[in-house]
Amino acid sequence: MNTAPKPTFAEAFKVWLEIGCINFGGPAAQIALMHRVVVDEKKWVDEARFLHALNFCMLLPGPEAQKLATYLGWLLHGVRGGLVSGILFVLPGALFMLGLSLLYALGRGISVVDGALFGIKAAVLVIVVEALIRIGKRALKTSLLLGLAAAAFAGIFFLALPFPLIVAAAALVGYLVARRTPSQLGLANTNIDVPPPAKNRWRQFAVASLVGLLVWWAPVALAALIIGPQHVLVSIGIFFSKLSVVSFGGAYALLAYMAQEAVQTYGWMTAPEMVDGLGLAETTPGPLILVTQFVGFLAAFREAAPFSPIAAGVLGAAMTTWVTFVPSMLWIFAGAPFVERLRANRQLSGALAAITAAVVGVILNLTVWFALHVLFGKVTEMHAGPLRWYAFDPLALDIRATVLAGIAAALAFGLHRSLIEVVLAMAALGVVAQYVLG
Repeated sequence: MNTAPKPTFAEAFKVWLEIGCINFGGPAAQIALMHRVVVDEKKWVDEARFLHALNFCMLLPGPEAQKLATYLGWLLHGVRGGLVSGILFVLPGALFMLGLSLLYALGRGISVVDGALFGIKAAVLVIVVEALIRIGKRALKTSLLLGLAAAAFAGIFFLALPFPLIVAAAALVGYLVARRTPSQLGLANTNIDVPPPAKNRWRQFAVASLVGLLVWWAPVALAALIIGPQHVLVSIGIFFSKLSVVSFGGAYALLAYMAQEAVQTYGWMTAPEMVDGLGLAETTPGPLILVTQFVGFLAAFREAAPFSPIAAGVLGAAMTTWVTFVPSMLWIFAGAPFVERLRANRQLSGALAAITAAVVGVILNLTVWFALHVLFGKVTEMHAGPLRWYAFDPLALDIRATVLAGIAAALAFGLHRSLIEVVLAMAALGVVAQYVLG
């Protein structure tokens, strides 16, 4: 496919802003949207280069669609192009999510708001099941990958192993297996021809890494200096910075780890509120990982001193968004000079395949966790030595939630409605259930 002349910076800015405002539907839909605009309509990038860029972005932590937007912007206009495309891909959704977080914090107790949130919980359960099926079909190509998914589920569900440890263990297994029998990971046992390495690649890597790290940690350091290292804003900055480093597999994979830490370790929110946050994130443009902003907002809103609750919530949301998305742009700017060489690294591809398989097991854990909290009134975490499980009363099944989940499943799997349509429909039905059934 022949590419059109490179656009002016102003033309690209306008297109990236438009994409940022309409990129609903999760990473698959967002990647498809960019492909339609950048490859099919504008012809700024050819098919092969787009797919190669996507493969490179999949190797790195962080939201893949936002990384892809950053990389495509970098291809067109260098660093300033990457900054504009990466920021505009996130900014409209972040502002929208901030408004929803404010509404959530200030509107609890209002029947319409509570009813909508009740319906959204049922939609979220079905959305997570759909993500589990979609990613599982793509990732579990061999018996080894299936075993890695099962081991990851057992490790996080029954042993409460931390998500970063599961990612690291899966990556090590994938790296070692790819050296000898790549077919066990679904990889072709062929060599890939790549062009010579880019000149000055190490200099660009060093500059991008140094500047990126300074920009990434500057707000966290500033908050620690001004209001003290124990303040919730500093805790938010450190926690979500760690999360951004292990954010393979997208928001669904991270939610289980984030929920465990935010609910049980830090006490920032409850498990049902985490479900609410994911439902709200499904209604906004931008990466689904914007659900982290909801967590940061509520955490700071509830530990506001010395600020007002609203001011603290806005600062918490801003801190979370900053340390979530700045690192993903750092990976792109630092790694872009090496992109062609990475494509030929079979061991790295094997590590990624193993991580993706483990992510399926983590998402299965999230699915079970959500189902228990949405469908039953009370769920208690139990421990016996190293083992962990969840106890619940089967007779406490919430009939209203179960019926709404069934309707959401019919809309998603039977009628194949989009995610945002399912969320909005269930929010409306939740309001009806609130007023009719109490």
